[in-house]
Amino acid sequence: MKNTFLLPICLLLTSCYLFKPEAVHDSIYANEYQPFKAGTKVVKLPEESTLKLHNDLPRLDGATALYPLYSAFVQAVYPEDDYPNWNYDALVGLSTTANAYKKLIEGRVTLIFCAKPSDDQIEMAREKDIEFYMTPIGREAFVFFVNRRNPVSNITIDNVIDIYSGKITNWSQLGGRRNEIKVYQRSKNSGSQTMLESIMGDVKLIEPITENVMTFMLDIVNQTASYRNYRNAIGYSFLFYTTQMVSNNKLKLLSINGVMPSTETIQNGTYPFTDEFYAITTDPYNENVNKFIEWILSEQGQYLVEKTGYVQIK
Repeated sequence: MKNTFLLPICLLLTSCYLFKPEAVHDSIYANEYQPFKAGTKVVKLPEESTLKLHNDLPRLDGATALYPLYSAFVQAVYPEDDYPNWNYDALVGLSTTANAYKKLIEGRVTLIFCAKPSDDQIEMAREKDIEFYMTPIGREAFVFFVNRRNPVSNITIDNVIDIYSGKITNWSQLGGRRNEIKVYQRSKNSGSQTMLESIMGDVKLIEPITENVMTFMLDIVNQTASYRNYRNAIGYSFLFYTTQMVSNNKLKLLSINGVMPSTETIQNGTYPFTDEFYAITTDPYNENVNKFIEWILSEQGQYLVEKTGYVQIK
């Protein structure tokens, strides 16, 4: 009798465990782009770099989506060596946008590669009497996505604002099925959350349910793609990360105002949600940092920007 009772309970607990969503760190994909590593996916220059740094190497960090790019810069310019990215004090680190800004403000790194800072990050720097010196080095698209089985394929800029302010709450309001929209957001001060806040302008973001706030970009991709959420979820990230680093075939990118995000629509300005990303320092007098940034803006540096999958700044 006891065994008869225990079996369905065990099955229930097992199924709950199996289908419980768990956070997955973005490094799963980023580690494939570690510089000088055997089999790395990092783009290489077709010729020797015009800049080689050997001493006083700038300590780097940045956004997950930009790691493949600044890893390519390192492989071209830095001495060949092992550059593991998981250590908090790594020479070439990867600790996400929020932590990269924090480490820059604390003086733990000298140069980061990120989207523009949030208001909070600017205030954190101001409190320590620190100024960000930001050099745009490329352009990228900010994208919204749904599960591929969702019939909605296009939304407008106003729709985005209405969804994330809580004015639009059901896919039927956008020509889809009668299902409540599950609105995923990223954690505060992440690069993608700061971009969303920029799009919203003065319109207040809907207060997210705690379980709908994703710490890592990979989480928001996986949860939106999940079969459990195919009827109602919407998420966002950057084009390169979504289509190249993760490339989840259960997702569908949404066109905005009838325009799909692509290299071409970023270049010609027809896709509305595009922005620059930056090389950012707090020390404008660091000779090697200045040399490095100047080289990134050169033909060779911009070649790596383009071949990695971004749009050149020039």
